[in-house]
Amino acid sequence: MDSSDIDFIAKLEKVIDQRLASPSETSYTARLVASGDKRVAQKVGEEAVEMILAAALGDREEQLEEAADLVYHLLVLLRIRGIRLADVSEVLRRRHAAA
Repeated sequence: MDSSDIDFIAKLEKVIDQRLASPSETSYTARLVASGDKRVAQKVGEEAVEMILAAALGDREEQLEEAADLVYHLLVLLRIRGIRLADVSEVLRRRHAAA
């Protein structure tokens, strides 16, 4: 993973912010969040299960697709709970330093 990969994930986090700040009917992100926190959390769970199944049974392309879905939905859930990637990164940094 290089810095452009991390930069894109950070950009996606900003796109999610923009979609929620100016929701439109054509935005899946806005519609998902409008369906409520519980539904967003359910989507993360569904995508996690699909990723697990793909890892056990699927080919690489299916695993990549499911992983992308999981990361996207997790970013949305984190956003609506007021958690930023920087917050998650800090926890990981602390854990690494303690190891």
